[in-house]
Amino acid sequence: MKLIVAIIRPEKLDDVRNALVEKGIPGMTLSRVSGHGRTAHRTGLYRGQEIDIPLAAKIRMEIAVTNDQKDEIVDLIWQAARSGGDRTGDGKIFVVPVEESVRISSGERGEDAV
Repeated sequence: MKLIVAIIRPEKLDDVRNALVEKGIPGMTLSRVSGHGRTAHRTGLYRGQEIDIPLAAKIRMEIAVTNDQKDEIVDLIWQAARSGGDRTGDGKIFVVPVEESVRISSGERGEDAV
């Protein structure tokens, strides 16, 4: 099993979520996060003044999948989350091994619990 962790732009959440649901992956955990990657400092306008924006708002999406689903789901997230071109700030996708999974309501374990 794998845990796919995707950090995406908030405005791309509906696109990514809809693509996952269409593929039969309805379950996910979402969190609002902030941070920065290579572009540490951005600027923006607020009431006509240029201001420094040190952290960008993002969505952290976590999805547990079976090993055979991993590549397809990573590609699906990548395609749905891209804003086009080589624009920075689209986010990152991480794949982490999952040692065990337990469904709390039923006690199911392993891939049956995903």
